[in-house]
Amino acid sequence: MSIISVKPEITFDEFLEIESKLDIRIGTILDVERIPKSDKLLKMTVYFGSEERTVVTNIGDALTQPLIDLPGLKFPFIMNLKPSKIMGVLSEAMIMVVENNDGDIELDDYTSGSILL
Repeated sequence: MSIISVKPEITFDEFLEIESKLDIRIGTILDVERIPKSDKLLKMTVYFGSEERTVVTNIGDALTQPLIDLPGLKFPFIMNLKPSKIMGVLSEAMIMVVENNDGDIELDDYTSGSILL
């Protein structure tokens, strides 16, 4: 089965340029709650080994487990995106959800704050 890209191809040099700018680290979710007046947005407090950050994400509908099961789980996060307010909440990183072919979230057991890129 062939996978068709939905975005234009990039060269390897273009990829390296983007990759060199990213700071990706493992974070452990400490707390999660739905954002009022939103059907999909979640507010998470995430621990990165030496600091905690607030992260707003729209993965709420994509999750197969209840929100109460999220604390303690680890995910990769992009740390150096400019913080932005989403529905009045300052988001200080971006989660990178990893899924397998069944749509389940796969987690690796890294230490919080581990640098991936």
